Amino acid sequence: MDTLTGKRLLILGLARQGLALAKFATAVSASVTISDLRPADQLQNELAELASLPIKFVLGVHPPSLLDKADVLALSGSVPLDAPFVQDAVRRGLPLTNDSFEFLQRAPCPTVGITGSAGKSTTTTLLGLMGEKTGRTTWVGGNLGRPLITHLAEIQATDFVVQELSSFQLDLWKASPAICAVLNITPNHLDRHKTMENYAQAKANSLRFQQAGDTAVLCADDPGAMALAPLVKGRLRTFSAQQVVQDGAFVQENQIWLADGAGKHTAVCALSDIQLRGTHNVLNVLAATTLADSAGLPHTAVSAAIKAFTGVEHRLEPVCLVNEVQYINDSIATAPERALAALAAFEREPLILLAGGRDKNMVWDTWAATVAQRVKHVILFGDLAPLLADHLGRAGRTAEVTTALSLEDAVTISAKLAQPGDVVLLSPGGTSFDAFPDFAARGERFRQLVRRIS
Repeated sequence: MDTLTGKRLLILGLARQGLALAKFATAVSASVTISDLRPADQLQNELAELASLPIKFVLGVHPPSLLDKADVLALSGSVPLDAPFVQDAVRRGLPLTNDSFEFLQRAPCPTVGITGSAGKSTTTTLLGLMGEKTGRTTWVGGNLGRPLITHLAEIQATDFVVQELSSFQLDLWKASPAICAVLNITPNHLDRHKTMENYAQAKANSLRFQQAGDTAVLCADDPGAMALAPLVKGRLRTFSAQQVVQDGAFVQENQIWLADGAGKHTAVCALSDIQLRGTHNVLNVLAATTLADSAGLPHTAVSAAIKAFTGVEHRLEPVCLVNEVQYINDSIATAPERALAALAAFEREPLILLAGGRDKNMVWDTWAATVAQRVKHVILFGDLAPLLADHLGRAGRTAEVTTALSLEDAVTISAKLAQPGDVVLLSPGGTSFDAFPDFAARGERFRQLVRRIS
């Protein structure tokens, strides 16, 4: 019998995560109600997918009376903890949960968790490839791709599971993965968390509930990540692109090395074997290497995966070369720090930057100062365009600035401006929600527009 069996589960939000949890919960004989603020005509695909299941739907509103008949409240990622409906549930003593937390509690094998402000998707995908190179059945999901609870019945004790974790998911967690990395903590999602302290505390839940036999992996080069070191109850491992670490992964003499904490250093591969651009991606490789070693993966599999890995979609992804102009899709850059990492990956090439989207109450001063000096031409689009134009103006810009009506207009303008040898880089810095459902949809639209030009 599952802990949800017979319980009245109320799910807020009928998106990817809510769908997955609803299917699982009905399969274990929970009584499921789903409430979404969208009306039925905007949820036709989701409703059709659940049509055969005994689920009650309350759409267009979250009436407080729903809590009268609930034992557990599950939140989709878009629902903040400070929402009045959620706060009412807390006052009533209802436990909060989500699909990723329910999966963690039931996973038949140890789960490796990965969180951070940037680099999660790259590190998670690479670690998954390392697992595959061992020949073990490997599952990768969570905030990235599929909700893993969908496949819970298929996962075996000998499998390898990697879970990408966002602050939205971690906000309500009361458990932590046996092996978990915090890659970095820099300002992000402040529209949701309000303060850096709240944001960092959400990330800290990935380590807060670990036990003495567990392993925490932190970036030695990131003060925000290292600030969580006092929470570590078990083994603390670190990774660094700047210094030799005692237990973890580091760079020395153009090699990636692993230190076992007892004085032994093992060469994993040459730095030149990494096919990804930028120092930030070296850090992602070091993080994945440390996690793989912590999970007992052989170094041969780690090395083979690094050599084979060409990156993830929408992260510094080459789209095509048009008239000797390279178009790069970095739509996943939804914070100024991510966009700055993308700029740093191009050391010499003349850059035309496409920036904009929607803001998350972020600080743009450093971004503006760097862009003003490094970028040849900035094309701004979306809700953020006026704010970014103002910051660039105050930065004493040397870059030319054009404001576009949309992403489509921005790509058209870039094609007219670009000269042979230029790089047109979509690295927005803002979220996609002013015009697209997510960064992937924005990146796919960019691909289509560029290929139309070609």
